[in-house]
Amino acid sequence: MDMVCEKCRESGHDFSKDPIKCVYDGEWLRGDGTSIGADNGIAIVIGLVLAESGINGEIEHPPLELLFTVDEETGLTGASGLEEGFFEGRILLNLDSEDEGIFIVGCAGGQNSRVYLPVEWEPFNYSKENEFRLFRLSVEGLEGGHSGVEIHRQRANGIQLLARVLVSLKEKVGKEDLRIVFFSGGNVHNAIPNHAEAFIALSRSKEKQAEDFVSGLKQTLRNEYAVSDPEITLQLKEVENRVIFETSGGKVTREKVTRREVPSDRVFSAGTEERLFGLLLGMPHGVHRVSDTIPGLVETSNNLAIVRTGENEIRIVSSQRSSVMSRLAEVTGKVETVAKLAGARVEHECGYPAWEPDLQSELLMKCKQAYAGTFGKEPEIKVVHAGLECGVIGSKCECIEMISFGPTIKDPHSPAERVFIPSIEKSGFSLKTC
Repeated sequence: MDMVCEKCRESGHDFSKDPIKCVYDGEWLRGDGTSIGADNGIAIVIGLVLAESGINGEIEHPPLELLFTVDEETGLTGASGLEEGFFEGRILLNLDSEDEGIFIVGCAGGQNSRVYLPVEWEPFNYSKENEFRLFRLSVEGLEGGHSGVEIHRQRANGIQLLARVLVSLKEKVGKEDLRIVFFSGGNVHNAIPNHAEAFIALSRSKEKQAEDFVSGLKQTLRNEYAVSDPEITLQLKEVENRVIFETSGGKVTREKVTRREVPSDRVFSAGTEERLFGLLLGMPHGVHRVSDTIPGLVETSNNLAIVRTGENEIRIVSSQRSSVMSRLAEVTGKVETVAKLAGARVEHECGYPAWEPDLQSELLMKCKQAYAGTFGKEPEIKVVHAGLECGVIGSKCECIEMISFGPTIKDPHSPAERVFIPSIEKSGFSLKTC
């Protein structure tokens, strides 16, 4: 119903058919090198347990409606499809938050942009027998994470990091001694890309120089990102197997994947390389503005999320967020401006609205009293930079009161995703008392 499928690069897990392997790690539940869907399958479980307990008479509660929506992680399309009168309740307890003891009363709106950069190819010959040979240059080992929840942590973006490495490497070995064949990075729009790869044609005479430079640059990047991404890995390796994975169709999705062979007789034109690197390095990424009124809240941000090389164009996905809709339009305009300067065309998706906080809400007052009475401490009240369906649902039902809470989940949208088991029961109690 609601999961971002992310895995470590070395994992052989196939999300289309393999069951999730869960690992108990003390008081935490995590996956075996994959995300586990704690965000937000755990909410479905809590809701169903509460409903069944009510039927059995174990827990008393008023009449409940359990609202399950599809595709929350791919654009809130399930909530967007809600029709008037689909549900009767006018109190919404949303179980899509990731820190137990924190009540969410507002969230950012968002919009995705799809950028299409035309590719010009030049004939080129590289093989073991010729002066140029094919190498794979990769950036891996990044932390990644939720592009709303973790964007303020300034974690490295694998796509921009690889573009930076390639520009520096070309300057080191010579522009004509290194040519780009293929560029790819990221998986989903709402995860900070934790890897990227490029296939390059490299002159034999510059292989040792390139290897030494990449090795030194790896340490430089590890020093730069010692706190946020201490395990950054750069790898330059000659490859013989030129079969890679690439998304099919006009849109970049992780579900539709085809096998494709890297062409052995062509490379990007020099103009394509220049436009691509200018676009990727010029594209805004990270925190754009912090709130003036709510301390510590990221107001506006952007996530350069996905890059794929196609036959005729390079496809790029950018994901913008803001709790101020005019500033969402502003940062979206910046994305479009950079793309057009590079000669690319842009398509913007419809997006979703922000959920503006109401700190005087009667529901909020009742929930605070219930939580304090149950656990002997006051809950924390927050507005988050992530997108929640409350914004969409609230726009369709103006008279509804809403609050969001849930168990503690760390590193959602990443292979390190895990849920704190004791917090699940506390969230269930919160739901009951609220």
